[in-house]
Amino acid sequence: MKFSATFFAIFFLFLSGCTESVSRDSSARILTMGDSLLASHGMSGNAVSDVLERALGRPVIDRSVMGARIIYHLPISGSAGLNIAKQFRVGDWDWVVLNGGGNDLWLGCGCIVCKNKLDRLSRKDGKGGEIPSLIQEIRKTGAKVVYVGYLRSPGLGSPIEHCRDEGDELERRIARFAAFDDGVHMVSLKDMVPFGDRSFHAADMIHPSRKGSAAIAARVAEVIRTDG
Repeated sequence: MKFSATFFAIFFLFLSGCTESVSRDSSARILTMGDSLLASHGMSGNAVSDVLERALGRPVIDRSVMGARIIYHLPISGSAGLNIAKQFRVGDWDWVVLNGGGNDLWLGCGCIVCKNKLDRLSRKDGKGGEIPSLIQEIRKTGAKVVYVGYLRSPGLGSPIEHCRDEGDELERRIARFAAFDDGVHMVSLKDMVPFGDRSFHAADMIHPSRKGSAAIAARVAEVIRTDG
C-alpha cells in the first residue's frame, strides 16, 4: 500500500493536534505524557490531566498520545508524540506524570515472548532501561515524576487479559527503580478494578472509562498533594 505525502502531512497534523503546546509564558507546572491510559477522554475534557487539573486547582499540560510507545523508531510520527520521550518539553515543571510500556508489550511482542522487550523497557534490578533512563532525564530538570501503571482486566474477556503477568513484572521493575529516588513515585493501578466490575473500563475493555480516568487522577492527585 502506498501513502502520499499529503496523507503523511495530515497524519502528522492529527498527531500534533492530540497534544497541548507548551508556551514560554505558561503558568502550568504539571505535565502529563504517555499513551492512551492518560489520553483517553481528552476530547470531552475528562482525561486524567483534566480531572487532575480540577482536583488540584492547578493548570496541567497534557502531551499524551493514543498508541504511543516507549521504544519507537520512526522519526516523523515519533516527533509528533508516538515516541513518548519526544512528548517531553523542557519547562518549569514541578511534576511530570508519565506512563508507557503497555503498547510495547501488547503490540510489540503480544505479551507472550516479552523477556527481551521487558529488559529493554526496564532491567530486572530497576537500575537501567528505557523507562528509567527517560525518568532520569526528566529528573535532571528538577521535576518530580509520577509513573502510572496500567489498569488490570476484571477477568471478563479483555483482549489484554493475558498481559497481566507482564504488567505486574514491569511495575515491579519500575517500583525498584523508584525506590532509589525520593523524587520518583510509582502509582500502581493493580488493585483498582474489582473482579467482575466493568465500570472502570471503556467498552473495548482496554482503555479506561471516564470513571477509570477519574479514579487514576485521584491517585495521582493524592501523591502530588502529599509530596508538594
